[in-house]
Amino acid sequence: MTIEAANESVPSAVPLESERLAWLALTMTDGLGPTRIWRAVHSTGSAESVLALALTQLEVLRLPAASAQSITSGRSRADAEKEWKLVQDGGGKLVTPVDEDYPERLREIFDPPTMLWIRGDSALLARPGIAVVGTRHPTPYGTGMAEMLSRDLAAHGLVILSGMARGVDTAAHRGALSVQGKTVAVWGTGIDVIYPKENKRLAEQILECGGAILSEYPMGTFPAPQNFPIRNRILSGMSAGVLVIEAGENSGTRITARCALEQNREVFAVPGNVTSKNSWGPNTLIKQGAKLVATWEDVWEDLPTQVRLEVEERQGVASFAESAASLFSKPDLPEDQAHVFGALRADQSIQLDELVEQLEGKLSSSEIFTALFELELAGRVRAMPGKNYVKTF
Repeated sequence: MTIEAANESVPSAVPLESERLAWLALTMTDGLGPTRIWRAVHSTGSAESVLALALTQLEVLRLPAASAQSITSGRSRADAEKEWKLVQDGGGKLVTPVDEDYPERLREIFDPPTMLWIRGDSALLARPGIAVVGTRHPTPYGTGMAEMLSRDLAAHGLVILSGMARGVDTAAHRGALSVQGKTVAVWGTGIDVIYPKENKRLAEQILECGGAILSEYPMGTFPAPQNFPIRNRILSGMSAGVLVIEAGENSGTRITARCALEQNREVFAVPGNVTSKNSWGPNTLIKQGAKLVATWEDVWEDLPTQVRLEVEERQGVASFAESAASLFSKPDLPEDQAHVFGALRADQSIQLDELVEQLEGKLSSSEIFTALFELELAGRVRAMPGKNYVKTF
């Protein structure tokens, strides 16, 4: 499969709705993956032409026997019609390679998905975005960096793409939502199957804020483990760059980073504590040439010129003169809050008794409690289980 094949136009003689249904029928056919489907469509000129072939002709295209029989028997088309109705009844939308909403960046990868199931604003798929990925078990530092960088990048017009998994993915989506930014969740399940279940409210917020939920899997697809590594090529393929925040040596995040490199996308990484196992991924990527990231500007500076121009035109150049939050910034705080804030860390929580002991002679325990309460209300401090506190960004 080549880029030229993915960009092959459908002949005007084929009615659009018929061609869209034909793409869905091929996608729903067991035994056919994106590569085989693209090759078959490229050989015949359209998806509808593939469905019209005889059994022997389909075998010439090297389609599996069971797949060819499904097509010639009409079962594939019947399954497509059923799926089409399910999507419409569920408030979703189908985007095929013949639709204008199909993202051009996806056409550039080796095996573009042949069908996209979408809830929300499909126009977001064409806008420049950054994929933010990382471990499902981040440290407070990793969570804070994911939220801060996603917030700042979204505030400056970039779409935040992630997988809505626990950990870094969830923090990335929430960071974008905190500034009413746009975010797209790429799922490894059907768009009607929320995974993990505790992110049900997050999925609703993404849609409420004008974002989108995207999948290449049919309605009702359960969270099979093999779906998620396959899904990662879409995350990197749709983005202008991939930002890695905390990932262990055997993390699935490595797959996304590798896909990004193969797809000629920029790779960014947030450095971590060398004694932390979660730092292995980003630190290794930095050693291999990934851009070290501490603030949103570090990402912005390395984006392709065309991407920056497109975002600036949409946002207005003036917004880029605003100062962004920095990993090393010192907020202007009252003296008691400043003492408490300065004693806290972003990469490790501190227990309340330890904090009181550390600030003995500077603040009374009641002053510390009050300062923590005010800092937590301001979003500068997060309370953890067991009366532990951690600094946010």
